[in-house]
Amino acid sequence: MKKLLVAALAACVFTFTASLYAQEGQPLNQLTPQEEELGFELLFDGGPLSPEIWQSSIDGYPVKDGYFVCDRGGNLQTKKAYSDFIFRFEFKLPKNGNNGVGIRTTSPNLDAAYHGMELQIIDDDYPNLQEWQHHGSIYGVVPAKVGSLKPIGEWNYEEIIAIGPFIKVIVNGQLIVDADITNVKPIHDAEHPGLHNKSGFIGFLGNGDPVEFRNVRI
Repeated sequence: MKKLLVAALAACVFTFTASLYAQEGQPLNQLTPQEEELGFELLFDGGPLSPEIWQSSIDGYPVKDGYFVCDRGGNLQTKKAYSDFIFRFEFKLPKNGNNGVGIRTTSPNLDAAYHGMELQIIDDDYPNLQEWQHHGSIYGVVPAKVGSLKPIGEWNYEEIIAIGPFIKVIVNGQLIVDADITNVKPIHDAEHPGLHNKSGFIGFLGNGDPVEFRNVRI
């Protein structure tokens, strides 16, 4: 079984690389033909965030010119729970911008960093970051490699692959997290009771900084 999962992850990385090039010239907030063939779901079409797809802080993420932006913040989470998935999106950070992607969270009222996993969305020049807080890190658990982000104000492309305990984070074509969390212990002194959840909601975890998002699909 483990060999099959590893093979599946390798296939996902190949798919990501191919789609990264294929998306050039594609309309914004639409699936590529390849993604349609693979069964991707579009979570944002450039219009108002759909309450059939999203829950919680929809009003905190207004839509502007084909992207949505963390305005008042809060957690914007999918209404559907996901277990194994490929999650793709683009984001633009302001200076010292901070947000996150929560995955496998079992309740929209729980802190995804501890009752699921939070993968950091943050300016790597944010003051006084710990190694497990840099962009793409599984917060408090697995540090990410730094150096993948484009300059502030430019769009970044990210893919998160989760298959069982295997978690990969790819940013602008660079693999920055490649983890098997089966026996991983948190780095900092905090409980993470949801780290090994099998499934749950996916969402953006706003801190009030105007981080922008587009091309969101799964």
